[in-house]
Amino acid sequence: MRLTTKGRFAVTALLDLALQQSSHPITLADISQRQKISLSYLEQLFAKLRQSELVDSVRGPGGGYCLSKDLDKVSIADIILAVDEPIDATQCGGKENCHNDGKCMTHDLWAKLNELIFEYLGAVTLKELVDNQINQQNEAIVPLLDMRREADIRRETTVAYS
Repeated sequence: MRLTTKGRFAVTALLDLALQQSSHPITLADISQRQKISLSYLEQLFAKLRQSELVDSVRGPGGGYCLSKDLDKVSIADIILAVDEPIDATQCGGKENCHNDGKCMTHDLWAKLNELIFEYLGAVTLKELVDNQINQQNEAIVPLLDMRREADIRRETTVAYS
């Protein structure tokens, strides 16, 4: 499957936007800095995301972007299709002209793979990705808290024996 940086960056940028979502819009400059994606590239992507009504823009000071739909209503397939990214593993782009104006011997295999990929990406929501990121961040915090507790216990034990 050919999933270019356009689709990957669109998903990454919307995930970042969803994670930062608060009472105020998020600037593309902030997303660009956090995700190391060119600001001009983000501007192009967000123009398409806005046209597809996945994000809303707020102009002026304090402006930026916010999600226009609930996280559980936005699938990864929605995001990828919004930026005109084809979900296609066929050589011919689904036109069935990959072998002398006819379909090649493996066309149906790749066409079925397209269906499965689209089904999968359509079933994964932005909310699931956000929840996954939050869980990963929490898992990283727990060992730090455990280390602090152990240090506190050692300190208390040392003080008790002094």
